[in-house]
Amino acid sequence: MKSPFTGGNATLKKEESVLTYRKEKWAYMHLYYECDDTKECFTTEHLDELNIGQVYNQYRAKYGIPFVDEIAKIRKMYNLSAVKMSRILGFGDNQYRLYENGDMPSETNGKILMSIKNPLVFKTFLENSKNQFSEDEFTKMVDKMNSLHLYSDDDRNMKMVFQELRRDLYNGFALQSVDHVRNMMLYFINRMNGVWTTMMNKLLFYTDFYSYKLRGVAMSGLSYRAIQRGPVPLRWERVYSVFDDIEQDLIHIADGVDGQKLCSNSMYDPSEFSDVELKILNVVYERFHEMSASQASDLSHAEDVWMKYKDTRMLLDFNMAFNLKGL
Repeated sequence: MKSPFTGGNATLKKEESVLTYRKEKWAYMHLYYECDDTKECFTTEHLDELNIGQVYNQYRAKYGIPFVDEIAKIRKMYNLSAVKMSRILGFGDNQYRLYENGDMPSETNGKILMSIKNPLVFKTFLENSKNQFSEDEFTKMVDKMNSLHLYSDDDRNMKMVFQELRRDLYNGFALQSVDHVRNMMLYFINRMNGVWTTMMNKLLFYTDFYSYKLRGVAMSGLSYRAIQRGPVPLRWERVYSVFDDIEQDLIHIADGVDGQKLCSNSMYDPSEFSDVELKILNVVYERFHEMSASQASDLSHAEDVWMKYKDTRMLLDFNMAFNLKGL
């Protein structure tokens, strides 16, 4: 980064800080640049968004307010316009769209939004707003409601992959999606012609922590623990067994030594990822694709977060992603 004061170099700095938001104090990692020559400090639009985003994420997690991507996903599930969603929920006509664009809901509206992820709850709101729509409009909305499946394999897989953990600091505030995890795994399996389970543990860890370091949000929604061989997803053996099209092949390595390799004939779906996410995945691939699993483990042992948590069973704190050394 070039300094706006001298045109010379500026160094990225970080410090623990506190911000007051909606009458509460929130601890976060404040990121800023320091001019190497004048020692003056400044931020960029990206850093400002990353700093305030850490606070907003904590607020949403504490008060059960869905994140922007969840709010958009809810509306997509019911196949309704933002205006119709606002009317059904008793918001102002433009309010749902504003929430999708990043406005923070009140605690009350946030809890309403979270509750309607359950179709049975949303159906009550829909029925109570019947007189606000034409008979034809209402019938179409009810038909859509009745076509939704309340329980599916995805629901069971969600519990297998993410357990009962909520979206919070310990999974990097990432949207919890089984399809997203599957496609992340397939991305590396496709490009690396299969991946040892030990290596996959490191690839997912570095992808999530690097994503959080850059954006203030992880990618997979997985939580991590530090074991002897480095950071690993919580109950990683269970996670890797969920997907029918990802096989765990037992490979003979040496006398008395076998290993598990993840293989698949399926291809990852690029549309599952944003452009930024694809760039993050590629950075991780370029860093690790020529490493052995043992070398990747050794690299992860140098991370502050592993050294802090290696003798505990605690979940890793994603705020320590800002200290990431491997990427």
